Amino acid sequence: MDPNPNDPTAAPPQAEYIPSPQYPPQPTASGLSDNMAGALAYITFIPAIVFLILEPYNKSAFIRFHSIQCLAFSVIAFAIHAALMFIPIIGWAISLLLSLVFLIFWILCILKASKGEWYKLPVIGDFAMQQAKA
Repeated sequence: MDPNPNDPTAAPPQAEYIPSPQYPPQPTASGLSDNMAGALAYITFIPAIVFLILEPYNKSAFIRFHSIQCLAFSVIAFAIHAALMFIPIIGWAISLLLSLVFLIFWILCILKASKGEWYKLPVIGDFAMQQAKA
């Protein structure tokens, strides 16, 4: 039996709960996620500089951190290799070994950035974190 709509003691009809639709996250205007941009910053120093200059990317502290860390890592690696090239034989051998170490750190940085992690390299990471937060 239906309740009388004019009866003041009748309970109000229960509204059904309808969940709001879930929409997928909208990509940025460029289509790159922060993780992908952070990983791409390590490919060469050029994307790192581009990400520090272009508008949607330079607003993200995550992308700025990885771009700055890439640039600092590149400068330090170049400086160490240049200095070791002036030392015959021993410097060249050390330079070869350090190239392998730098390659491992470079790949590690790319993988960590692609997973969305704030992986800080020793010494360089603290500098990059300070600059990215500023």
